[in-house]
Amino acid sequence: MQFTKGQLQKHSSIPKFNFFWIAKVKVNTQAVLKRAQHVQGQKTPKKQWQAAWLLKAVTCIDLTTLAGDDTPSNIHRLCLKAIQPVRYDLLKKMDMHDKGITTAAVCVYPSRVADAIKLLNAANSSLPVASVATGFPTGQTPLETRLQEVHMAVADGATEIDIVINRMLVLTGQWEALYDEICQFRQACSDAHMKTILAIGELGTFTNVYKASMVAMMAGSDFIKTSTGKEVVNATYPVAIVMMRAIRNYFLCTGHKVGFKPAGGIRTAQESLVWLTLIKEELGNDWLCPHLFRLGASSLLADIERQIYHYVTGQYAAYHELPMP
Repeated sequence: MQFTKGQLQKHSSIPKFNFFWIAKVKVNTQAVLKRAQHVQGQKTPKKQWQAAWLLKAVTCIDLTTLAGDDTPSNIHRLCLKAIQPVRYDLLKKMDMHDKGITTAAVCVYPSRVADAIKLLNAANSSLPVASVATGFPTGQTPLETRLQEVHMAVADGATEIDIVINRMLVLTGQWEALYDEICQFRQACSDAHMKTILAIGELGTFTNVYKASMVAMMAGSDFIKTSTGKEVVNATYPVAIVMMRAIRNYFLCTGHKVGFKPAGGIRTAQESLVWLTLIKEELGNDWLCPHLFRLGASSLLADIERQIYHYVTGQYAAYHELPMP
């Protein structure tokens, strides 16, 4: 089902397209790169402060599997790990075993949503299930097909949908057409949270990234997300700064807080600390929560658990010594 522009504008959660917010935007590339260099050179928390921040990072992870060989058993293991992301004995030694620490969500393909829902229900877990849709990762399938993917994932129980934009609309400057498409995805998501993936590695310039961020937020996105993880360039600090400045400006203009999700290539505990620091400095403490910040990752959790193991025991362990539940 497609919607007319008039129908879309009647939807209370979708503001009107405002061309003036993006018309004369020009991003200062050198200033962005300088800021990113400064962030990477900053010191990160140590000892118990580091452990606390790493646990915070765990609660913001969308634990993800988006592989061609995904099976129900893979999804089963993923969900169990999301429910108990850090070994119980390690959490107990930190007096954190009864704090309900889980990842923020699990993220799977639409065809695997039902498997995830079944396992989480059996485990009596309310952990959200996110699903990629709209022709992931390229966004090049027909619009009607992309909308059907969203409807299918929501019908199967996904409460968060990660959509991808049509990059051609950005590269050719068709901003209102991009807005109209994202509005239709917003309608298809219904009550599910919508994270809009910009695929920043394919947008060409920082200015395009900023404009695409603003259009996505105008069209009702709950989050803007850097990447699918399938592009050559994924989450980088300079692009993140541009997107966060767009989020901040949108908040100043509307009073509405939009979340941010870096994804693709985030593998180490140290990187997660840098991302948390960047969020704190650019957007503030309000964004340091799963409601407004997510880390899209599949292997990051393993390194965080290794670092927590070292903090608790004083020893380093290979990942095979930290079995999944």
